[in-house]
Order: sequence, then structure tokens, then C-alpha cells
Amino acid sequence: MRVITLNANGIRSAASKGAFVWLRQQSADVICLQETKAQEHQLAGHDVDLEGYYRYFFDAERPGYSGVALYCRTKPDEVIRGFGVPEFDREGRYLEARFGQLAVVSLYLPSGSSGPERQASKFRFLDAFMPHLQQLKRRKQDYILCGDWNIAHREIDLRNWKSNQKNSGFLPEERAWLDELFGSTGFVDAFREVNDQPHEYTWWSNRGQAWAKNVGWRIDYQIVSPRLAGTAKSASIYKAERFSDHAPLTLDYQL
Repeated sequence: MRVITLNANGIRSAASKGAFVWLRQQSADVICLQETKAQEHQLAGHDVDLEGYYRYFFDAERPGYSGVALYCRTKPDEVIRGFGVPEFDREGRYLEARFGQLAVVSLYLPSGSSGPERQASKFRFLDAFMPHLQQLKRRKQDYILCGDWNIAHREIDLRNWKSNQKNSGFLPEERAWLDELFGSTGFVDAFREVNDQPHEYTWWSNRGQAWAKNVGWRIDYQIVSPRLAGTAKSASIYKAERFSDHAPLTLDYQL
């Protein structure tokens, strides 16, 4: 099973840069998009159709903001929009498709980088989302949670870790939250199961020459529930073309 996740930084923008041309060639079973930044009715005339896929959107109420999408080769048994917390469900951050025993989620965590108010919102999200993840773990389903988590976990996951320890995305509290997720909660960073190398980034600032110099962060993940540990067989970050400030992350699973 092949799963691709991409923060599009605007689905229409990414489409204009060839993202869907590339996606058509990938034979993915599920494609998870984040930060679509559009209402579904605004997509007419844009190259966002994938023949042979069922598509689902969960848009933010605020125009031009946030939003997640799923493209599925198999029709899901059920699609769930939101995880039951109105503050974040209004922002279109969680979209779940269930296929029998398996569920795939497109997820977009808040960024706290624009200031203290947004960082406070991010912490509220983390506080609300951990109980939800623990609830998912108790379900009979297995989960692949894909998306932009907006946290680099370890020093290996960003180029300039020393100078970023007081910046959103690499704060001690955020990293400790991931420690708990990958520790006692039992979820697994599927990418790191198959690739333990440094300099594997998925996001680059548009400032300076971050992309050209590979001064990046690994903040896009595919995180699996405990029973799916060991099922990831290969992983790749596609950088030959640039559709967004994030790169697509592809994982192949043996399920």
C-alpha cells in the first residue's frame, strides 16, 4: 500500500506547479493533502482531479486558510471530518477515511511561528489531540496519520537545531509531546523505521537560500498506530520538483 502526504501550501498553487501531474504517476492508494487554502467550490477549472480516485475535503471556515484533503483509490467505508474539538474543527485540520481494519488520516497541526497567540493555540491542540490519539489506539482499527505535524522531533530532524531550541517547532515542550507519542503511547514514526539518515527534510523556509542549501526541517510525518509497527518497507522525499515549501513524503507499507 502506497501513501503520499504533502502540505500543498495552497492546492491551487501546487496544482499550477505540476503537483497533480506528478501525483498521477505515483500509483498511490491514498494521498493526503494539507493546507489546501481553498473552499471546494473554488477548485473548478484547476488541475486538481485524479481519475480513478474518490476525493474528500475538509475546508476551514475561514477563506484561504488551512484545510485538508484525501484522495482514495478505494472508496472508504466512512469519512470523518474533525476530531470533536470545535476550535480546531472550524480550521479544517483532521480528515479520516476508514477502510475496514485500516484508517488513514490527513492531519494539519497548527503552526506557532507567527507569535505567542498561535503558539498558545498549538499547545491547546496538543493538549486536546493526545487524548484523541490514545482513544484511536484503543479502537479495533489500525491508523496511518499523515501530514504536517509542525514539530521536528530530534536534532537530526532539522539543520540548525542549536539556534532553533527557543523557536516554535523545536520547543522542548513540543518535542516532549512527540516523545510521549512515540514512547508510552506507542505510535511509530514510520519514516524513521526505514531511514535513519540525517539531512532528510520535508520543509524549507522561503527565506535566504534554504532550499538550495538544504537548510530544512522534517516536520511532515506518517505516524502509525502500534500494530502497524514494522509494516513500512520504503520511504522517499521527492525533491526533483518543487510544488510547495514542503516536499511530498511517500511510504510503501506491507499490510
